[in-house]
Amino acid sequence: MLRSCDVIYLDHNATTLLHPAARAAMAAAQGEPLGNPSSLHGPGRAARDALERARGEVARLCGVRGEEIVFCSGGTEGDNLAVRGAAHAARAATGRDEVISSPLEHPAVRASLDVLAREGFRITLLPVASDGAIDPDDLRRCAGSSTALITLAAANHEIGACYPIAAFCAIAHAAGALFHTDAVQAAGRMPLDLATLGVDLATISSHKLYGPPGAGALFLRRGLDLAPLLVGGHQERGRRPGTENLPGVIGFGAACVAAGGELAASAARIGALRDRLEAGAIALGARRFGPEVGRVPGTANLGFAGVDGELLMMNLDLAGVAVSTGAACSSGSLDPSPVILALGVTPAEARQAVRFSLGRENSAAEVDRVLALLPPMLARIRAA
Repeated sequence: MLRSCDVIYLDHNATTLLHPAARAAMAAAQGEPLGNPSSLHGPGRAARDALERARGEVARLCGVRGEEIVFCSGGTEGDNLAVRGAAHAARAATGRDEVISSPLEHPAVRASLDVLAREGFRITLLPVASDGAIDPDDLRRCAGSSTALITLAAANHEIGACYPIAAFCAIAHAAGALFHTDAVQAAGRMPLDLATLGVDLATISSHKLYGPPGAGALFLRRGLDLAPLLVGGHQERGRRPGTENLPGVIGFGAACVAAGGELAASAARIGALRDRLEAGAIALGARRFGPEVGRVPGTANLGFAGVDGELLMMNLDLAGVAVSTGAACSSGSLDPSPVILALGVTPAEARQAVRFSLGRENSAAEVDRVLALLPPMLARIRAA
């Protein structure tokens, strides 16, 4: 476990630590004679009951019906299934061949757009303001009779910016297009009522809200169809074939219940810690990448002039502080973050960016410890 080795863990946007309620639910399930949820015998029926309970728990966190939740392996598969599956279904039904998105999206969405481009779809990326804002008027000007799908995240994975999803969705529907949102960084961290927002598809991931990795969900509005990516089974009504990850799904459901119950208090506490960290870093000369307000509570993306973000991350790691320089799914890339570059900064400035993402276990003492570690680190890196 991460906490057992005294790590100050500030990388919750990459993954969260397993919630005790999720761990307990999974342990209890492992002690039951659960079979395959697709089997008709007693253990299979017990597994099916557990699966559907978890489906309802995930649905309640998102304000939707259980039948609208499709279980999958996580955010990456969910984004692929939503973006590619919905685009192909829409083109087959209407002939529309344009997908609108932004340069700020998660690598799973960006890679899905690349696949669609190779398959003959036209991809349109919206302009982005220097603080990461996307103007609904720009979307309104772009969306038209050829638009099949619009995909824009509810909250950004690197800068934490939140977006006016209800307004985006209304524009999409006025143009006759479907709307998908990657809600992986939003679910469990801010109120998320997908039915009220009016979205057609949304992706969430278990391990971003204190559930286990390997489980996720795609919200698919009732009555919509999509082209499945996998074939060979009838699970999830044929939309995502393959035996469900039952222990993971059970933990996912329990994490959703816990997240819903803790949401308001947790968001306020984590937001205050984030502001404390950010104010201290700015006093040390940091610049903020992204907006000052309108963010999910725990995210601060900061850079220091003359300090490479990778070097700062490694120095913090050696001191027992875990942070990152971008999306975990892009780890190992030597290129500057596309998200930070989209804000209009230079590649050299983008390489300064370090993402601090706080969570439910963090404390004011940990924040103060990080702020105390930074000045000598910054001086050492600049001197080198």
